[in-house]
Amino acid sequence: MNETILEVRNLVKRYGDLTAVDNVNLAIKKGEIFGLLGPNGAGKTTIISMINGLLKPDNGSITVDGLDLQTEPNAVKAKLGLVPQELALYPTLSARDNLSFFGSIYGLGGKQLRERVEAMLAMVGLTERAKEPVQTYSGGMKRRVNIAAGLLHQPDVLFLDEPTVGVDPQSRNAIFEAVEALNRAGMTVIYTTHYMEEAQRLCHRVAIIDEGQVIALDTPHALIKSLGGGILVLGLEDPETGLANGQVQAAVDRINELPTVKSITRDDGHIKIETHRFQEALMSILDITNQLDVRITDMEKWEPNLESVFLHLTGKKLRE
Repeated sequence: MNETILEVRNLVKRYGDLTAVDNVNLAIKKGEIFGLLGPNGAGKTTIISMINGLLKPDNGSITVDGLDLQTEPNAVKAKLGLVPQELALYPTLSARDNLSFFGSIYGLGGKQLRERVEAMLAMVGLTERAKEPVQTYSGGMKRRVNIAAGLLHQPDVLFLDEPTVGVDPQSRNAIFEAVEALNRAGMTVIYTTHYMEEAQRLCHRVAIIDEGQVIALDTPHALIKSLGGGILVLGLEDPETGLANGQVQAAVDRINELPTVKSITRDDGHIKIETHRFQEALMSILDITNQLDVRITDMEKWEPNLESVFLHLTGKKLRE
């Protein structure tokens, strides 16, 4: 997985005074599942729309398999499959008829079209209900038809934009299994989500997006490892004054010297403690606060996972 199939350089998109995508650079390798992660409004869908030629960038370049989107748009688009967050299906048509229609738009016909439609129905587990109108399907089943439509022309790179939003657990698992099967067959998948647990399961590498910028890019394992043993967030007060000063500062200084503590930052009346070994650090911190008679007003542990990485980097929860 060393060959780059998709490269984005200095990508920018503005809407008046708002910079929705701010100088984004990405190099995605052939055959990997690459996650674009971040909250709604972070810029993920805008990035995907520009790569697929649906929006024109204000700056930057996009190349797919060595082809430049600006100079060879049709050749680039033929290599891409896009499954948008919004459903793009005809509700009164059956799943089979929907796929046959979209396949004809891609230029497929005859036996080739019929074979591709049946193969995609089987892949998303809808062969038995292929004759029924899409309007009778659950939200998750509709999303699976949406995915099948984006695969009919056998793209080299598949974009899945929030594919599991609002779906039932059965359909979510079916989507995961389909993505993993496609990747085993060699397809490159770009997966956007604000569900970090999905990225931990599926993605080889992830880029965390916030306010239109890439703020972290690595494997899920490496990003999680960067948190060490986890993070402890404490609210501290000096019982004599009721304020976070005096003995509190002495406690912070002593905590910072602990070998189990990686770093300390103060934020909004709390201290955030990155640890190497969480349990050992916690016991030492409790000893220090007891010795100095510092009251702990609240305590929160952030487990080492991608959700905590995002919260640590941005100070925001994903679903804010």
